[in-house]
Amino acid sequence: MEHGICALSAVPVRAEPTDRAEQVTELAFGECYSILLTQGNWHQIRVAADQYVGWIFYNQHQPVTPSYFAAWQAQDHPRSLDLVQMVSDATVRIPVTLGARLPFFDGMTLRVGEQQLFYNGAATNPQNGHGPLGSPEKRLALLLKMGQFFLKAPYRWGGKSLLGIDCSGLMQQLYGLIGYQLPRDARQQIDHGRVVHFVSQTQPGDLAFFDNADGAIVHVGMLLEDQQILHASGEVRIDPLDHNGIYNRQRQKYTHKLRLIKRVLSE
Repeated sequence: MEHGICALSAVPVRAEPTDRAEQVTELAFGECYSILLTQGNWHQIRVAADQYVGWIFYNQHQPVTPSYFAAWQAQDHPRSLDLVQMVSDATVRIPVTLGARLPFFDGMTLRVGEQQLFYNGAATNPQNGHGPLGSPEKRLALLLKMGQFFLKAPYRWGGKSLLGIDCSGLMQQLYGLIGYQLPRDARQQIDHGRVVHFVSQTQPGDLAFFDNADGAIVHVGMLLEDQQILHASGEVRIDPLDHNGIYNRQRQKYTHKLRLIKRVLSE
């Protein structure tokens, strides 16, 4: 099986092998994947971190060796903590955004396949347990701080970056920054953590899930202090939450109906 890595800022992943198809997710810089099928100019891929399947255009595929892919899978990788930063060598400069993986980063360089690139920004360091991921308190503090950095990012279905992000992509990126890999979709994320039965018992970092009239999980957000919720709806925003759901003060109405609250950080 052939494998690859995202060597661009982001690569759209589509539901079908055509540019006109729905974008279902995106690869962020530093994410590996496997090629399942090739059809014309398109590769069907499975994202290594969350097993999501979709299609990318052939000229955005950057191959890596099986040994590199296995080594990538065998460890977590530091993440960028800068809103936008560059990775570069003498011939290339690639902008990366908050939450991008920095494969095999040693504090100065990282490896994307056979290419060695330099990174001079802030990063997490999950490999040795030092830095911002060294304790549960620091993990929660980083989670909440980075959530604030995403405020006003525009909503984009299938997006995972500051330039466009959906509700479950936001949760996946935020939790990834503290070393916790969530699945891609809200309907999958709801299976993680333990139930919090009352809104009054919530803690910062809890995940709240919302359903539609058919009972399907369609939205997710992260609890903050004072029963406020950070979520992506039109933009990444903060709204009040009660037992009914999310209340939008500007529209003076409830916009999302609460289904369940889960506590992930205590697992």
